[in-house]
Amino acid sequence: MRTFAERVIAFNKAIAYTGHLPAGIRIMNPFAENENALPASTAFYKKYYNDAHKRHLILGINPGRFGAGLTGVPFTDPKRLKSECHIPYDGKDTHEPSSVFVYEMIKAFGGPEAFYSKFYIHSVCPLGFTAEMDNGKEVNYNYYDNKELQNAVYTFIVDNIRAQIAMGVYTDTCFCFGTGKNEKFLRQLNDQHHFFKKIIALEHPRYIMQYKAKTKQDYIAKYIEAFQNTIT
Repeated sequence: MRTFAERVIAFNKAIAYTGHLPAGIRIMNPFAENENALPASTAFYKKYYNDAHKRHLILGINPGRFGAGLTGVPFTDPKRLKSECHIPYDGKDTHEPSSVFVYEMIKAFGGPEAFYSKFYIHSVCPLGFTAEMDNGKEVNYNYYDNKELQNAVYTFIVDNIRAQIAMGVYTDTCFCFGTGKNEKFLRQLNDQHHFFKKIIALEHPRYIMQYKAKTKQDYIAKYIEAFQNTIT
């Protein structure tokens, strides 16, 4: 039997999107674009997932440029990969606010070993997107920001969630990072495909860091309570 790590690594090596995208929107595949993503993520999964145990699935939106877009690990920027996971990274040393929150929460949970032994984080859409602004600057783009994009990647998203389930996750409860459009889309998807018995939505880490930073500890406590109630 393959380990959880081996399943994730194989998925990362094979993932690709070849469909149509709306004008001005680019797919972001860290494993095809960044030479550091596959080695870094492989080391991460071998460290924390080198077993056949089941986990509870957490789904974010899609990878961002400064976190998973570089490391290949959801909600893990290069700084946190090195300082919290103690995994070397030779590329650009970026800072992602969402990653800061997630690793503060993981520390409160008991640390990466304790957390990742129980949970597997990925995204509703496993690859990210960028759009070019009028000034030429490239920015993160979410799968739900454009109805045409959402329709274009719908089958890709469905296939991805099935692949995550096949890796060995519980289907009684799925956690969703995002209580707005991401939750709405995931619930609609689940109503149609019946992936999970229950979805628990939590405020997205980026939203917390951007708008609710003064009450960050309250959100960390909310996360911990939701996770502990599920695994106990």
